[in-house]
Amino acid sequence: MSLAPWIGGIIGWMSAGPIGMFAGIVLGMLLNNVVDSVNTDDQAAAVGDIGNRNSFLFSMLVLASYIIRADGRIMHSEMEAVRNVMRQNFGEAARMQADEILKRLFDEQKRMGSDVFRRNVMQSCMQIAQHTDYSQRLQMLDFLVLIARADGSVDATELAALKECAQWLQMSVGEIDSLLGLGHDDLESAYKVLGVSPSATDDEVRKAYRTLALKHHPDRVATLGEDVRKAAEKKLQEINAAKDIVWKARGL
Repeated sequence: MSLAPWIGGIIGWMSAGPIGMFAGIVLGMLLNNVVDSVNTDDQAAAVGDIGNRNSFLFSMLVLASYIIRADGRIMHSEMEAVRNVMRQNFGEAARMQADEILKRLFDEQKRMGSDVFRRNVMQSCMQIAQHTDYSQRLQMLDFLVLIARADGSVDATELAALKECAQWLQMSVGEIDSLLGLGHDDLESAYKVLGVSPSATDDEVRKAYRTLALKHHPDRVATLGEDVRKAAEKKLQEINAAKDIVWKARGL
């Protein structure tokens, strides 16, 4: 299967550092051939948006390979979650290519050993943090949480891996707790989504919601493509549903 559509992600910031190293391993000789063929200002500008999108997707798969193997197993449910995320948000072709990329990443994890692979993932996260804004990293975390939840629960090793990634991405670990609360219809989860305690004042709750909605606004990830933007819209709807639960409980 051709992996050429993913090469757009190698252009620009992703051509160096640990992410570039992973891409070079996964995509092989295609890397040098395509980078050489697009290494002009005009051509780079033409593929800039594709490069941003594919950089995001490839980085997400690198981190997904770490989360999936966090408990030492490759669960069918987690692989299916990746496939569903890719299929629903990016299309069947991307789903098929993601399968092959993940297999190569798992092989590389075995070859490197877990400690070396973990260190490379940590360095990859630091590189991602340098070249993406907070809202884009939030969307990436959201996808990782969806994958970790695929088997119906997030065990301690998966939770620790998710929070490691958040820290390495220079984000608050509280973002993980907030994302894990999405999709539930109970009051406790709704408060977790907003990142406030039930003892917070109404003003504090309103402020927390405004801040959260601003961070997750779909327009903030629009440069990654319409598919990512739609995923962010769905997440904002879930945030609003959590807000409605809190508002109803407080009579706001």
